[in-house]
Amino acid sequence: MDNKAFFHKLVLFTSGVLQVKHDFTKDIKPDTITPVQYGILEYLAVSQPATLSQISDCQHMSMPNTSRELKKLTEKKLCEKTIDPSDQRKHYIRLSPEGQAMMNNAFQIVEARFLERVQAATEEEREAIERALEVLHSKVFY
Repeated sequence: MDNKAFFHKLVLFTSGVLQVKHDFTKDIKPDTITPVQYGILEYLAVSQPATLSQISDCQHMSMPNTSRELKKLTEKKLCEKTIDPSDQRKHYIRLSPEGQAMMNNAFQIVEARFLERVQAATEEEREAIERALEVLHSKVFY
């Protein structure tokens, strides 16, 4: 396969990933938080602890906007900030127990939607999907 066709398949795949993410996560955000705040919590759920700059970069937000949203999430007791004992200037953000419970609930819904989507797959197809995910994780999404 030539590189242009290979890249085109990546573009189609990433577009599909975004659509599937939308399908799996629609209507799971609690009314007490904004979509931006949900995105931050979702990122923290899989990447904690994280720094302000890591969150800002991943969420495509400015540092001041990220800081403002994290302040709101902290006030809602959904995340908490800790200071690196070896470098007092460095802060880490992680989910609070309440934030972890919220995201556990959201991920349970996503899991159910995922399992429903793949329920017709054979065991061999499920194993192939798992292998494909492992390859993508190690070679593309590292």
